[in-house]
Amino acid sequence: MAPPTVPAPPRSPRSDGIDTRARLLLAALQRFSEHGYAQTSVRTIAETAGTNVAAIAYHFGDKAGLYTATFHELLGSGNALIPHFTAPGLDLEEALRRYFAGFLEPLKHDDLVRQSLRLHMRELLEPTHVWPEVIERECRAPHLALAGLLCQHLGVRRMDAEVHSLAFSITSLVMQMWTQRDVLEAVAPALARPTAVDAWTRRLTGYALAMVHVEITRRQAARPAARKKTGKPPHEA
Repeated sequence: MAPPTVPAPPRSPRSDGIDTRARLLLAALQRFSEHGYAQTSVRTIAETAGTNVAAIAYHFGDKAGLYTATFHELLGSGNALIPHFTAPGLDLEEALRRYFAGFLEPLKHDDLVRQSLRLHMRELLEPTHVWPEVIERECRAPHLALAGLLCQHLGVRRMDAEVHSLAFSITSLVMQMWTQRDVLEAVAPALARPTAVDAWTRRLTGYALAMVHVEITRRQAARPAARKKTGKPPHEA
């Protein structure tokens, strides 16, 4: 009779490449946001992450690659949200709800948001190689996607200055939530808690819908005047 098999003792969890990459990103965000790009060394980041400089080269190539990744990997990218709120078949309310939900979701991770905001402010004041990409991925592409969505629901053929203004106004609702965290905490602390994000998503969706309805009303009121002036429909004038 064979002796019973003794199960092997469980192994302690190992730190794999994904864990190392995540630790490096968190360490880089902390260091870059506190000291800026030029004043932060890869050695300091590696030490903070509990790894070595070779790991930075393996996962990100170099310091510049790691710096770029801190902007897009930890809290996501505005560019990546575009398919979510522009999916075919969405009515305007659902599209706007998805827009706000996507851009406000990072606020549930308060420490990361504060460091990320500090990093973006540093980049604004001291632009580096990453600034053109930040403008494209975080600003221009999402703005044009939102403006295009508004054109569809306004029945506007060409993206005009008023559509751009409306899109910027809606975006400003998101920016206020990101940049006014300290003010919210001082004035109305309950509204600044991560648990309030879902309620803010619903509320801002309603505010944005009201903005759109005001723009619809404005355009409808302007049509008779434009027709009288040119003798043509506004889109042909």
